[in-house]
Amino acid sequence: MLFPRGKPWQGQSEEEHMQDFESLAHVRWDCKYHVVFIPKYRRKSMYRKLRKQIGAILRELCDQRGIELVEGHAMADHIHLCLKIPPKYSVSNTIGFLKGKSAVKIHRVLLGERRMVGLHFWATGYWVSTVGRDEEQVRKYIREQDDQDRDRDQGQLFN
Repeated sequence: MLFPRGKPWQGQSEEEHMQDFESLAHVRWDCKYHVVFIPKYRRKSMYRKLRKQIGAILRELCDQRGIELVEGHAMADHIHLCLKIPPKYSVSNTIGFLKGKSAVKIHRVLLGERRMVGLHFWATGYWVSTVGRDEEQVRKYIREQDDQDRDRDQGQLFN
């Protein structure tokens, strides 16, 4: 039995639940990660204008690698992604690929830069957490980031 301590798949048989997993040559997998990263210096004024285009660039890069962008939301000064990354790729290499290639594309396509080196858009580092059985909660959190930030900012005005 795959899950000896109960059935976390709620109302499905084990066989039906296994069909929800992805598969590679010798593995069945369901690897999802909640990732957050920020633009360098958190430049809100420039980043705000590019949010929609950056989303399209990240989705295109994910498609190139076979990574599923389950959910994503670009805030004024950071970006939340829920990614389904195949086990053949490490999380750090995947994030490095997304940040590096998107930075080059942002500079060339959106900002009109022609040089080849020194094109930084994202700050160093990122935050990542695995998404387990609470995937729907994580996706809801990502979708509702604007509301949460607005509420938090309003609270700071009166403190």
